[in-house]
Amino acid sequence: MNKGELVDSIAARASVTKKHADAVLTAAIEAIMEAVADGDKVTLVGFGSFERRERKAREGRNPKTGEKMDIPATQVPAFSAGKLFKDKVAPKD
Repeated sequence: MNKGELVDSIAARASVTKKHADAVLTAAIEAIMEAVADGDKVTLVGFGSFERRERKAREGRNPKTGEKMDIPATQVPAFSAGKLFKDKVAPKD
């Protein structure tokens, strides 16, 4: 499912126009990205949480030459699925 299909689904479920659904979805995604970029954790109960994690510096290899290279420390976005989301994807019988 791409963003357009998600907007269509939201519009149908919420009985709103596609334009309104797109605006709300875009605003929600932007708010989550800004919060995570600022170092905040965003938790949507049942769905999951978004946060920024630190990745330590490490040594890697250039796949073309095999030469060793240093990969600097960085920050990356991370998502952890919530219990309801996990149960929906992989139901336990």
